Amino acid sequence: MSSTTTLHPSASDTSNEDDDISNAAADQSFRTSFSNWQKGEFLGSGSLGPVYEGFNEMGYFFAVKEVSLLDQGSQRIIQLEQEISLLSQFHHENIVQYLGTDKDDSKLYIFLELVTKGSLARLYQIYELGDSQVSDYTRQILSGLNYLHERKVAHRGIKCANILIDASGSLKLADFGLVRKTRYQIVLYFALVTLILHPQVVNRSNRGYGLAADIWSLGCTVLEMLTSKVPYSNCETMRTLFKIGIGDLPHIPNTLSAEARDFILKCLQVNPDNRPTTAELLKHPFVNRSMNLGVASGNNSGDVSPST
Repeated sequence: MSSTTTLHPSASDTSNEDDDISNAAADQSFRTSFSNWQKGEFLGSGSLGPVYEGFNEMGYFFAVKEVSLLDQGSQRIIQLEQEISLLSQFHHENIVQYLGTDKDDSKLYIFLELVTKGSLARLYQIYELGDSQVSDYTRQILSGLNYLHERKVAHRGIKCANILIDASGSLKLADFGLVRKTRYQIVLYFALVTLILHPQVVNRSNRGYGLAADIWSLGCTVLEMLTSKVPYSNCETMRTLFKIGIGDLPHIPNTLSAEARDFILKCLQVNPDNRPTTAELLKHPFVNRSMNLGVASGNNSGDVSPST
């Protein structure tokens, strides 16, 4: 590949907070170093297409999401590029960083921060996660979600398969889809898979796509981490839709800790008005469990063991 278009925040985005500006400055040398990049090994598939490892002339590695343009009109391509430009303005340690794009006659290439250890879904297939790990991971997910929600942005794809982890245990919200501006908020669109459906979507409520949708999905994600199973996984698709639509909650084992059960149940309120905000959930005892254990023991390890 011979050239790259690197996306930068527009001049109208001058209201970003100081942490956004400092984070953007920190990665500026990386963001401008794409030239003669090479596509490497296949990493997996995302909402828009396959994802590969990339390598540039400066020796940096990154992820490349490949989007076919063959079935897209010229206006749709322009819209997609504008949407990616908007996403590139987000700078947070718990959100995968969008770095830029490149394009040829048939494909659009989206450059992303490379997160090396894969998804949480892969992690719990290898290791059994205990309360302290899930507490720490949940706090990081909430930190990224809180950043988005403060900007009136709903992720709409919170699940273990869409949350990546690096070797240091740092989590990144990933697999953002398309963006549409509405009167009230910006909504990031994702394929509607069973895990991230919630009662307002199933029942086609006009409030189904609000920020509270992420809170429902977060509760399902915490449950998934603790049980190593996708909620409702024992039900066929139509029965799952019916159960979600009538507000029938997924099975929450009694073997989970009281704090974990309370956190999950607070997220899985059928009425979205009863669900806590991200800021409120960041104060929940379960989210702060690993921090308290760290103070008491001097570390945050001990609960992870290989799955049998």
